[in-house]
Amino acid sequence: MAATETAARPAAGTIRYWAAAKAAAGTAEEDYRAATLADALDAARQRHAGQPDFARVLRRCSFLVDGSPVGTRDHADVPLRDGATVEVLPPFAGGSV
Repeated sequence: MAATETAARPAAGTIRYWAAAKAAAGTAEEDYRAATLADALDAARQRHAGQPDFARVLRRCSFLVDGSPVGTRDHADVPLRDGATVEVLPPFAGGSV
């Protein structure tokens, strides 16, 4: 199979930010167009490059894709489908982000 046939196609969906992630992003949600969670998060980091806390907060977050925890999986191995929702969840029970 040719490389172009196996490459993941970008999907369109929504990223929702919660608590400290929402404050750092300056928005509750935004659209993405990406093939994987890693691609979506890289694009979000670029969009929010002018917000100094965003990348720092994102490093501490956990993620859900359509309600399923990503856990410790490599974000490049988490495919996104059209219409998927990525939830960005900072630590909620104390500590700093």
